[in-house]
Parts: sequence; structure tokens; C-alpha cells
Amino acid sequence: MPYEIEYIDVEAKHRLWSDLTKRPLYTRKADIYGCCIKLLTDSRLTSDLWSDNFYSSDENRRSHGRLLAVEDPVQPPHVKYDPYTKTAIIFNIDYYGWIKSVALAVTGEILEDSHEIFSVHGAALDVNGSGVAIIAGSGVGKTTHSWGMLRNPGVRLLADDWFFVRVYERSLLAFGSEKNCYVDADLGHIWGEYKNMLDRAVFDKRGRAVVNARWVVGNDGVIPMTTLRKVVLLKRDPSDGAVIRELDPGEAFEILSRNGFYNPHQLVNDGRKFQLRSGFFKTLLSRTRIFLANTAHPAPEVQDRIFQAVSG
Repeated sequence: MPYEIEYIDVEAKHRLWSDLTKRPLYTRKADIYGCCIKLLTDSRLTSDLWSDNFYSSDENRRSHGRLLAVEDPVQPPHVKYDPYTKTAIIFNIDYYGWIKSVALAVTGEILEDSHEIFSVHGAALDVNGSGVAIIAGSGVGKTTHSWGMLRNPGVRLLADDWFFVRVYERSLLAFGSEKNCYVDADLGHIWGEYKNMLDRAVFDKRGRAVVNARWVVGNDGVIPMTTLRKVVLLKRDPSDGAVIRELDPGEAFEILSRNGFYNPHQLVNDGRKFQLRSGFFKTLLSRTRIFLANTAHPAPEVQDRIFQAVSG
């Protein structure tokens, strides 16, 4: 887990909320796949990034989940979470990437428990009408290769970090979660096509910025949903000479379950949740073709092999 999570009950949440909201705070509401998620924060930068990152929600709409992100000299960096009211209180986490992931995790809690809609911490693209998921751990190349794929004709972006999946009898529909993407400045060095886009961006102290992919791929290059048909798992293993190979569902599930489904931001990870998520991922893998790509090889070579595999 990238940060500690402490579970609190409703009474403790009420006490903290009452105390912390006496401060001057910025307030924003986001619409994340139909859920209204409210943010209160004492950071102007966090408020601005949130507004750029997510679709806005009507301020008069009642929130389904809440985040309160504050600086507090007494508290260590961590998250207090009340599962009953779907409220996360975030102390001293100045990395916006983690704050947005908590927001998406709160949304995932609401959708998973009430609507059987599941979270995937990964990228989702549409390749000539066929949905492709790219799933990997942090720093392995998920963003690099999802944006690399976008350089090809016929490829459109759904999400580059987190998306939701609704399971139907005849299909798996993936839905986007964010209006704009939070990317690293290195993206422009790997794929030169994005340098001009990143030159216009304002970076935070982590060297990341919220950018609009439509600046490069056009309005029709970003879509809200697709039908999933292929999954690409990524690993980084310099000792493995294979660039890409196809997996069977059992091997793919073993990799995912061993690595917490590559989602370190899930707020609740008990036995019930594991069974729920296991059932979803087994269904996902049983209905798609699965590939394992090794990003230890040069990015252009890996990118070409991924595109060949998923566009065939």
C-alpha cells in the first residue's frame, strides 16, 4: 500500500469532519461514472488539479462519497476511511496522483457493492472497435504504452489509469473515469508526438500534469465506453528474452491475484472483497484474449509487438 489506511466508524468520522471543516477549504464535486464525489481541501493546487482531472458535478447534487484532504502538523501522512459513509479523510498527502486514486477507490466501493460494477487499475483503449485493457503495476509502463498505442490510426482512448467494467451476459463494457489524464513529463521524451502537448502543461513538484488527450488526438480520439475483447498484462523482467506471449486465463489470473490485481489503492481488502474481485477477473479473463508483454525491452519494439497482437 502506498499509504497507510486506518478504518474509522461513523462517530469518529463525524468528530473529525466537524473539526476539520472549520478551516477555510476549497470545495469541488466530480461526476465519476454517475457517482457524485465531493472534495474538500485546503490546497489550491489540489483543487485546481481536481477540476482539470474530473468531469464536474452540479454543486447542488447530493454526494455519494466524500474526500477531505488537509495538511495537519500533528498527523503522519495517511488516510482515515469510514466504509459506511464512503468518506476518506486524507492527511498530509501532497501527491495528487494518490488523492485522485482515493477518489476513484471511493467510487469503486460504491459501484462494486451496490451495482456490481468493478474497478480496473489500468488503461483502456478501443482499437478499431475492439476494447483493449492494459494492466500493470506502478512504473512498469501502463501509461507509456497506452499513449504509445494512441499514435496509431484507429486507436481511441477510454482511460489511461483507471476504468470501470460492467459485466453483461453477452459482453464486458468498459467505461472511462476521468475527463483528463495525469501524466509524467517523460511521456514527451518517449513519444515525440506529445512534446507540444506537454510544453503547454503546468507541472506539479512531482513532474506530473493534467493534460487533455484531445489536444493531440482530437475530440473523437477519446470515447466514453468500449466492449473489452483483449487484455495486455505488463511486466519488466530483463532476464526474459521474450517480448510478448499469449497467456491462458488460469496463468493470467494467478499473476493478477498474486499482485493484488495491480491495484494498491483499494480501500477495503477483506476476504469478501477478494472473492468479489476474483469472480470478476476470472470472468474478464475467460472472455478475452490475454497477452503478457515485457517492458524491459526497448519501448518502440514492445509497442509494435503489442499493437500487432491486439489489432490482429
